[in-house]
Amino acid sequence: MTEAFSGAAAPDQGHGAMRGLRAVARVAGQAVGGVAACLAAMLVATEIVLLFCGVVARYVLHQPIIWADELAAILFMWLAMLGAVVAFQRGAHMRMTALSSRLGATGQAWMEVLTTAVPLAFLLLLLPSAIEYAQEEAFITTPALGIANSWRAAALPVGMALMAALAASRLAQFPSPRHVLLGLGGTAAAVALLMLAAPVFPPLGNINLLIFLVGGVALAVLSGLPIAFAFAACTLAYLGLSTDIPVLVMVGRMEEGMSHLILLAVPLFVFLGLLIEMTGMARAMVAFLASLLGSVRGGLSYVLIGAMYVVSGISGSKAADMAAIAPVLFPEMKARGAKPGDLVALLSATGAQTETIPPSLVLITIGSVTGVSIAALFAGGILPAVVLGLMLCAVVRYRYRHEDVSRIRRAPWGEIGRAGIIALPALALPFIIRAAVVEGVATTTEVSTIGIVYAVLMGLLVYRKFDTKRLLPMLVETASLSGAILLIIGTATAMAWSLTQSGFSDDLARFMAALPGGAAGFMAVSIVAFVILGSVLEGIPAIVLFAPLLFPIARELGIHDVHYAMVTILAMGLGLFAPPFGVGYYTACAIGRVNPDEGVRQIWGYLAALFVGLVLVAAIPWISVGFL
Repeated sequence: MTEAFSGAAAPDQGHGAMRGLRAVARVAGQAVGGVAACLAAMLVATEIVLLFCGVVARYVLHQPIIWADELAAILFMWLAMLGAVVAFQRGAHMRMTALSSRLGATGQAWMEVLTTAVPLAFLLLLLPSAIEYAQEEAFITTPALGIANSWRAAALPVGMALMAALAASRLAQFPSPRHVLLGLGGTAAAVALLMLAAPVFPPLGNINLLIFLVGGVALAVLSGLPIAFAFAACTLAYLGLSTDIPVLVMVGRMEEGMSHLILLAVPLFVFLGLLIEMTGMARAMVAFLASLLGSVRGGLSYVLIGAMYVVSGISGSKAADMAAIAPVLFPEMKARGAKPGDLVALLSATGAQTETIPPSLVLITIGSVTGVSIAALFAGGILPAVVLGLMLCAVVRYRYRHEDVSRIRRAPWGEIGRAGIIALPALALPFIIRAAVVEGVATTTEVSTIGIVYAVLMGLLVYRKFDTKRLLPMLVETASLSGAILLIIGTATAMAWSLTQSGFSDDLARFMAALPGGAAGFMAVSIVAFVILGSVLEGIPAIVLFAPLLFPIARELGIHDVHYAMVTILAMGLGLFAPPFGVGYYTACAIGRVNPDEGVRQIWGYLAALFVGLVLVAAIPWISVGFL
C-alpha cells in the first residue's frame, strides 16, 4: 500500500516541481523585462529632454551646454542595451522565419529551443570579455564630465547578463524538458567540437570567411536565429577559432558601432512616428488627401501612396508609417471593393518607395557608417521617392481604369479646404524638420526633439488628442525597436571589421573595380547584390556590413556618394518588401491584418514598377544630386 502510494505520488511531485520551476522562471523573466522596460523608457524620455534643452540653450540662449552630448552618449549606450533586453524579452529581435515556419510543430519546437540556446551560449562566452572591456575603460575619463568611461562601457556586460537571464528563463518555461536538455546539450557539444577543432582553422586563411561569415551566417539566419545573434555568434567563432585577435576587440567594435551619437536619432524618430499616430496628425493628413483624391478612379490608392510619402518624412520608421496609415485607409478602401491582397501589396510597395525620404533610419545609418553628409542624404532622398511614386501611380491607374466611381461623393472645394486647414499643422512638420537641419538650428540627432515637442503641442492644443496613458507603452516600444536595430548595428560593425582585417575588402575592391562596364557595370551589380541582401538581411544590417566596403569603390569610379546611396537604399527596399523572404512584406501583412498569401500575386506588378523607377534613378544621377 505504501509502495503503491509512493509510486503514484512521484509523478505528481515531479510535475508539480516542473510547474513550480516554470512559474518561477516566468516571474523572473517578467521581472527582468519589466525593470529593463521601465529604465529604457525613462532613458528615452531623458534623452528627448536633454537634447531639446541643448537646442534651446545653444540656439535661443546662446549658451551651449558643453556636457550635454557627453551625457547623451553615455545614456544612449544604456538605452541601446536595455532596449535590446526588452526586445529579447518580447521576442522582437529581427529574424527570418520564412523557412523555420514551414516546419511542423515538433520541428518548430526544436528550432525555438536552438534559437534560444545559441544566443545564451554566445552571451555567456562573450560576457567575461565584456566585463574586462568595461574594467579597462575605467582608465579613460570623459573630457567634459570628467568621469570614467566605464560608466558607459558597463552597459554592455549588464545588457548581456540580463539577456542571458531572459534566455535561461525562456528555456525553463519550455513545455518539453527533453527538447531543452537535448537543445542545450547539442549547443554545448557544437561549441566543444569547434574548440577541439580550433587548430584546423588558422591554416585555411580566408577560406574561414566562407565557413564562418558566409556559410555560418546563412545557416544561422535561415534557421530563424535573430539576425543580431547570427552576426555575433559567427563573428565570435571566426575571431576565436581562426585568428589570434583577442575576443576583447570584438566587444570594442560592437561598442563603437552602437555608440555613434548620430544613431540617437533612431529611437527619437521612432518615438516621433508613434506620436504623430497617437495625436491624430496622421489621420488629419490622410483625411485631407482622401477628400482631394477620393472620388477619382483608384483615388484612395493614390492617397495611400501620398500619405506614406508625407508620413515617412516625419517618422523615419517604415513600421510606424504603415501602422499610422493602414488603419485609417483600409476600411474605406475595402468598402469600395478593393481586395485585401491588393491593399497590402500596395502598402508594401509604398514602404519600399519611401526608404529614401528623410528622416529615414537607413539614411541616418548610411551616413554614420560611411561619413557621407546626412544633410546631403536628406536633400538627395526626396526626388528619387517621387520617381518611384509616379511609377506606382501608373500601375494604380492601369489596375483601376474600369473602377465605377459614379456612387462616390465628390467632396466640394469648401470641404477640401477645411480638411486642408485641419491638416496644415501636420503637413508642416516635415518642412519644419528639414528647415531646422538646413538652417543649423539643430543637428540631425537633435531635430527629432523639435518634431516631438511640436507634435505634443499640436496634439494638446490643435487636435485635442493626447492620451497620456499611451506614453509609457510608446516609450517602451521605442526602446524595444531601437534596441533591436542598434544591436544589429553593433554586431554587424564587429563583423564588418573582421571582414576588413582579413583583407576581404581589398579583394572585393579589386574584383568590383575589374568588372566590365566601369561605373555602369558596378552600379548594375550593386543593384542586384543589394536587392538580394535587402531580402535576407534587411536594410540596416546590409548597409553596416557592405557600405564601408563599396562606397570607396564607387567613389573611385566617379559615382557621387549621394547618388550611390540612393540606388543602394532603393535596391535594398525592393528586396526588403519582396516575398517570399522580404520581412517588410510580412510586416505590412501583419499591420493590415491580411494573409500573406493574398498579396503575393498582386505585388509583382508594383515591384516591377519600382524596379523601373530604380533603373531611372541609377541611370540619371541628377535625380539624386540635383538639389544638393
